[in-house]
Amino acid sequence: MGDDPGLTPEYRPLILDEADPQDARILAELRNRPHIETIDLRGPLRAEFDRLADAGIPGADPESDRWIHYPWRRALIGLPGPRMFRAIRLDRNRNKLTRAEQDRLRALTIGVVGQSVGHAVAYLLALEGVGGTLRLADLDSIELSNLNRVPATLFDIGINKAVVTARKIAELDPYLPVEVFETGVDDDSIDEFLTGLSIVVEECDSLDIKLVIREAAGRHRIPLLMETSDRGLLDVERFDLEPERPPFHGLLGGLRAADLRGLSAQDKAPFVVRLLGARGLSARLAASMFEVGETLSSWPQLGSDVMQGAASVAAAARRIGLGHKLPSGRIRIDMDDHLDDLAEPAPDGELVWDDPPEPAPAADPIGAIMEAARRAPSGGNSQPWRLRADTAEIRVELAAEYSSAMDIEFRGSAVALGAAMYNARTAAAAQGLLGAHEFVESDGRVPLAGVLSLGDGDDPALAADYPAVLARETNRAFGTGAELPADVLPALTAIAVDAGANLRALTGRDELALAAALLGESDRVRYLTPRTHAEMMDEVRWPEDDPDSGIDARSLELTPKEAAGFEIGRRADVMARLRSWDGGTALGSYTRDRVRTGSALVAVTFDAADSGLAGYARAGAAVQRVWIEAQRRGLAVQPISPLHLYARGSGELRAISPDYVDTLTSLQSRFLNLLGVPGHEIMALVLRLSYPAAETAPVRSRRRPLPGVDSRS
Repeated sequence: MGDDPGLTPEYRPLILDEADPQDARILAELRNRPHIETIDLRGPLRAEFDRLADAGIPGADPESDRWIHYPWRRALIGLPGPRMFRAIRLDRNRNKLTRAEQDRLRALTIGVVGQSVGHAVAYLLALEGVGGTLRLADLDSIELSNLNRVPATLFDIGINKAVVTARKIAELDPYLPVEVFETGVDDDSIDEFLTGLSIVVEECDSLDIKLVIREAAGRHRIPLLMETSDRGLLDVERFDLEPERPPFHGLLGGLRAADLRGLSAQDKAPFVVRLLGARGLSARLAASMFEVGETLSSWPQLGSDVMQGAASVAAAARRIGLGHKLPSGRIRIDMDDHLDDLAEPAPDGELVWDDPPEPAPAADPIGAIMEAARRAPSGGNSQPWRLRADTAEIRVELAAEYSSAMDIEFRGSAVALGAAMYNARTAAAAQGLLGAHEFVESDGRVPLAGVLSLGDGDDPALAADYPAVLARETNRAFGTGAELPADVLPALTAIAVDAGANLRALTGRDELALAAALLGESDRVRYLTPRTHAEMMDEVRWPEDDPDSGIDARSLELTPKEAAGFEIGRRADVMARLRSWDGGTALGSYTRDRVRTGSALVAVTFDAADSGLAGYARAGAAVQRVWIEAQRRGLAVQPISPLHLYARGSGELRAISPDYVDTLTSLQSRFLNLLGVPGHEIMALVLRLSYPAAETAPVRSRRRPLPGVDSRS
């Protein structure tokens, strides 16, 4: 409830609720005074609130509006209530300070003694929302000579320094409680000043009072901060953790405040030098000490040093308030030293790719078969196989060392191995060397092997796929979104069924948009899970990397915006921060945007009864056949592997991402339901089909070389 304006403290605004009868009478009286300016900011601020992304509180509530009377300004301002006001004012803190962190900092009560340097400190704390209550102390008034470092004005001359600070803060945030000790602090008042404080900032000039404050801070177990405005000197004394620690880190020995009573300024000077450190002072301040009382009235300070010091105090207060590491100690944050180290930034070097020419086809039939096999697609182009050949057979053995977190039980590797075997069979048919083939599980040496016997067969259908196998490629460019001709999906489904699998497809724009959202969220989890993030980054190959495995960065078809985001996304520390916020929705935009511009999303599925590694390998052959048929029909094909693709049940999802098992469980269920995959089927791979928006040849990632065979594919 508002009081009569005449009873308002000279540094506090009067907050009035028009719905309250007594406040309404005061408002009517104020509005009738011709010298009072009325400014109504409620409409503009509500409009600003409506523009906020994720405001975090309900919409406008006119009943919470308040009128603020500033007696010293002769002004009356209409504002939204405190919750909306602070949501707007502190919105740009996020996420350098999250909402939860801001709430935690608002629980602090911070005292600032001394309002020259302390003015900047207190105002900056209020500016950032560090502290829910501020308590200020100073017995002096503003003089003109203070205005080189105190951001006050000519209108403030003669007014108590703490009052000036409190008024400035009130004009920033009228809802922030500020208490003022206009007589400063001394032995008699220091306990009252410190009671209830979370942190005390000491910025007074008197060495006696500096010691009084520290001795009391030890008794009250309150951390103390001090900034000296010379070479960025910051002192942190954690009396909350070490109540018996000596003041000033023991630099003054066992000196107590009582020991200084009766001493002259000259007698105290040696203690000041010991406190600041003669060798640590800037040359200009040290030299000026010889001139104080001679050619200088007092020791010099610069406004920029004061402002920089206020920033360091605010940073230290944030650390204490948020429970982050901040031990007792002293540090110099010397801007001049940093400027001495000024240097030209090293620009990011332009990527230079050394691409060898396309190789000539293998000269011998077995070499051609091996080369076709290694052109098969695999997750991250990991090529999880070893290829062996003799005159009797070709073996494609699963190589467990190339597995990854999402390759549960080598299922993804088995799909890749099956595609490689299909490639080998097409080449063998074209060479007239086709024989029987089989998949052998757990032969005691490897988890899975595909064995192709060399004979004299020449299956024309298989041989017809051989050129398509060599031409198969991944195209991650944006699509046009054009509809598929009516005969495409039936033809692809027939291919899958002929290979012993099935095809589930989405083509509607709404269905694709929903699938894009689910797959984008899966990508977000992949980025935010440390192991899968590290594996994903390790998959991408840059000019300086081993070129014979992994995904060539150029093949990602990144836009400039995506490339910039990817550079940041490579940083594990950034992902850890996003994970702590449960943020990072934009991390899924790469996949979301491509699926949305596609013409269809298809999943090659197969019977769950055939769910051993050999079953996944047979499904891999079906994937390869669907892929090359889609490409024959002019479609660009991009494999998409949601993080849950090869997981069965929450236990396997937990192995992939322990922190996001519930999210992945939901995503997997919703994705399968969207595709209409029945319970007796499981997925081998998901493919995006599109008509490229730009006619550019995609870059192919390289393969590990074979003896006598070039590595370009």
